[in-house]
Amino acid sequence: MAADALRGLVAALESYRGRDRVVRALCYGCQLAGGALAGPQESPTGLPGGLLAASAQLSACRTALRLFDDFAMLSYSCGYGLGPKDEDGLVRGLSVLCNLANQLYYPCEHVAWAADVGIIRGGSRKWWVLSTELWALSLLVGILRSLRVLFQLRRKLRQHKGTSSAQSQKEVMKGQVKAEVLSILAEVADLSNAIHWLPPGFLWAGCFPPWLVGLLGTISSLIGIYQASRGGN
Repeated sequence: MAADALRGLVAALESYRGRDRVVRALCYGCQLAGGALAGPQESPTGLPGGLLAASAQLSACRTALRLFDDFAMLSYSCGYGLGPKDEDGLVRGLSVLCNLANQLYYPCEHVAWAADVGIIRGGSRKWWVLSTELWALSLLVGILRSLRVLFQLRRKLRQHKGTSSAQSQKEVMKGQVKAEVLSILAEVADLSNAIHWLPPGFLWAGCFPPWLVGLLGTISSLIGIYQASRGGN
């Protein structure tokens, strides 16, 4: 059992997506621990300050690695296109909109990063705001899509109730329901953080303490790791 777990961890860390999930979880975990230990301090020092600094470093690492994600996203978007014809029209439309928001997110973030490091002139703030808005849009659309899929799955399960349908088919649909519920929870957590990072004045923008940002990010990260380990989503 321990050997299998170790092999699974090594396999995950050897892949880009697997390593990104682990780094993301560590990033938010450090922010959660650092924020909780710091309490109300505005500029914490010692262990809390070190954990928050580590979180910022890990976040910057992920930002740099995302410089190479455009083509993978483009390949996925082109592969999906307008969606399979036998799929629900609303699900297809929401999926296309989500793919478009994700595709636009990357170049906006790249420009913001390039402005921060001095490769291009000009302020980076407007580009960071735009990339965060696109991320929030993608998450919101993803939640709506999952809710639509969840509604369809529950309707199918009700239709199969009391029938002689194969038990394996029902179990598959129940597994899909669980996967969609977990996706919604993860995306709601990320959307809460995305709104927090928008300019102050919009809903709860700028109101979250570091530990709460870390908690929400850790929840969504652990859900992502769990889904990946189960081969879901």
